[in-house]
Amino acid sequence: MSKFFALIPAAGSGSRIGGGLPKQYLPLAGKPLLYHALNSLCRSPSIERVFVVLAQGDKHFAKHAWQPFAAKLEPLYCGGETRAASVFNGLLAARDAVDGSDWMLVHDAARPCLAPAVLERLIASLRDEQTGGLLALPVVDTLKRGDADAYVVQTEPRENLWQAQTPQMFRYRLLLEALRAIDPAVATDEARAIEQLGLRPKLVIGDMRNLKVTYPQDLALAEVMLESMQPPINADKRR
Repeated sequence: MSKFFALIPAAGSGSRIGGGLPKQYLPLAGKPLLYHALNSLCRSPSIERVFVVLAQGDKHFAKHAWQPFAAKLEPLYCGGETRAASVFNGLLAARDAVDGSDWMLVHDAARPCLAPAVLERLIASLRDEQTGGLLALPVVDTLKRGDADAYVVQTEPRENLWQAQTPQMFRYRLLLEALRAIDPAVATDEARAIEQLGLRPKLVIGDMRNLKVTYPQDLALAEVMLESMQPPINADKRR
């Protein structure tokens, strides 16, 4: 049977959010942002191992305590200049541990609020697929296309449009071939690379809480989301 592995590209600088730290190490609820993404994956009973792809000169990772994930976590210091390059390098570095037909779930380091039930829904929905797919949400807002001066050019139809999330889950060999064949600057997510092969990834309903931290205000929102995901205190225990 095919096994399930996960990979988090965490070699970027997160320049849009500002500050002196790479985004994946910014504090969130007392832990680095990356900690929460790893926690979501490492606690899944379905996932065998979680690879985190770091910049070659990363000096921040070793400063934090990752012991809760020791049984599954494997850092790989082989990050590239783009997300796609980091994922590709990570896949190559993991080749001795993963078979070609195994599944690889690629997750953003900046998505700290992945709920266990959502992760398991993704796995259950795709495990019998040949290609794979991704978490996504149907677009509900009105979409405007603007020009270079921020004036509306036209309103775009939103029917059948989805907002991509992560994890994105594909067979190891297929994802490696797809990323090998595409310009890393073009592949903003793994599904794009798979699409370039003429294949159709399956869309699996995601979760609004699975937001991507991009701007400073997103950290406060993510903390609220994390708190909302904590299991309620048993009433009998309160007494």
